[in-house]
Amino acid sequence: MKSSSEEPVPLHEEFIYCCGAATHVLKCGPWKDLSKDESKNLPRLLFMIIPGNPGLAGYYRTFIQALYCGLNQQYPVWVVSHAGHCKPPSGMEMVEDTDIKELEDVFGLNGQVEHKLNFLKKNVSKDIKLVLIAHSIGCYITLEMMKRASELQVLRSVLLFPTIERIAQSPQGKLMTPLLCKLRYVLYMPVYLLSFLPEGVKASLVRFALRGMKTCDESSITTSVNLFSVDCIANILYMASQEMLKVVERDSTTIKQNLKKLIFYYGTGDSWCPQHYYDEIKMDFPDGDIRLCEKGLRHAFVLDASKEMATMITDWLQDDLTKL
Repeated sequence: MKSSSEEPVPLHEEFIYCCGAATHVLKCGPWKDLSKDESKNLPRLLFMIIPGNPGLAGYYRTFIQALYCGLNQQYPVWVVSHAGHCKPPSGMEMVEDTDIKELEDVFGLNGQVEHKLNFLKKNVSKDIKLVLIAHSIGCYITLEMMKRASELQVLRSVLLFPTIERIAQSPQGKLMTPLLCKLRYVLYMPVYLLSFLPEGVKASLVRFALRGMKTCDESSITTSVNLFSVDCIANILYMASQEMLKVVERDSTTIKQNLKKLIFYYGTGDSWCPQHYYDEIKMDFPDGDIRLCEKGLRHAFVLDASKEMATMITDWLQDDLTKL
């Protein structure tokens, strides 16, 4: 399913409050409002991206554009940042100035699940079917969404490099857990000091940090500059610390109940989700659509392989889309 790459891709950007927290939304396609039940022009299907951590929508800009074009521009493709992971524009605070506390601990892992469900409830008509494409910890959030809101019309959930179990026991988890759970406050001061640097210098530092990559998505570099915000980093690291402590056992019950809707895609050299996690889930669910990457893509595929991943996903979903 291809579309001319020469056509301009409609991209709409919003900063909103969801559950009282600043949220960045990128929308690919001409559909900006999917909440009006009376509209005759609502699409039948929404592709919604649930990010990893850091959950900045900008990392997925190239990915949603490529996915939208690969779908022949027939369906909207949206990505919703995690609560508090975006740097709000001037005049907008990280937390809404209101006496009403919409959600306890919105920046925590449970709060991020409710944040996505609340976004769908307020912004997407119940009549619209969903394809949820989740990345890393977004896969855990997506399974929780399907568990808590069985009324969602989920056609498919595509779980990319899924950190859905034993994160702290993974090679990267063993390294990061002490830092995230006991020492993360130490990181705030250098980030605070770096935040005063000119934007150009920040971008140069990001390029230096990513210098080992042959090709790096330009939108990833501009998005990474947001990580020089103390508020963003505090929310990102706080959520990460909860991931280490709370994502322990795989939710096999929810997976079993939704197995026909799920596609898993594991990496071969993924230090957040080692290959024996793939071997075990494949053994437990032999009838599931559980795939192992043969292309050597990195866990953070958005840095350099967004277009390649979008092409694979459109191929996987062709049969589902032809049945609509």
